[in-house]
Amino acid sequence: MAVLSSKYSVLVSRFTLMLQYLNTMNKETSSLVTKRRQSAKTRIVLTDDHPLLRKALKDLLAKEADIEIVGEAGDGKEAVRLAIEMVPDMVIMDISMPNMDGLEATRQIKAACPNVAVLVLTVHTDDECILKILQAGAAGYIIKSAFGDEVVQAVRSVVTGEMVLSPAIGQRLLKQAARYPTRPVLLEAGEKLSARELEILKLTARGMINKDIALALGIKLRTVKGHLADIFSKLRVASRTEAVIAGLRAGFLSMDDIQ
Repeated sequence: MAVLSSKYSVLVSRFTLMLQYLNTMNKETSSLVTKRRQSAKTRIVLTDDHPLLRKALKDLLAKEADIEIVGEAGDGKEAVRLAIEMVPDMVIMDISMPNMDGLEATRQIKAACPNVAVLVLTVHTDDECILKILQAGAAGYIIKSAFGDEVVQAVRSVVTGEMVLSPAIGQRLLKQAARYPTRPVLLEAGEKLSARELEILKLTARGMINKDIALALGIKLRTVKGHLADIFSKLRVASRTEAVIAGLRAGFLSMDDIQ
């Protein structure tokens, strides 16, 4: 059995402790966005130092009726300026950029405009980089190899209050975080997961969104949301990611369920 380094163990522990904070932060941000712009489009500033990538991303998102691109930045400093001036609903942020990187830009944006969500879109996949920018206040982290519809779904998920991680990153961190529990999961007899709840938890562990779970099981979207709310209550967690970790620790899920 491989032994994790002490440095990595600390990072994983920080990740598990961060989950509830991130979920709360995202829900606060999304609720404010919803109150302000219930019938409006999601206003986005794109930030990347590669013009061609910005154009491709703009072309992709501009096709969506509920999304509006209101600004573009080629570096972190410009992203901060636009966020403060325009107060968009979201900034899509690269990490490696001139003048100011995405990490510092995210810190400054969240400090000046806490209700502006930051969704990271980058090539970086190292755990320390992910943890630092999530701690800085980013609401999601996806890699640039993601398909177009994944990026669109990530935008919509962040707006509704979900923390978004690319499946490969999320599964890797889940596997490691599950080894470092922050509190035991002990369920009373009346709190045991039903067969349907367990089925939904397993699909959640595989990275499926609520809409896809509903289609896979032939049930309504609101039914999936209701089951997830019951799962969260029984496992005493506040997010999908925490629920999967709790399921692993309690034995409801195995590592095979998140492959």
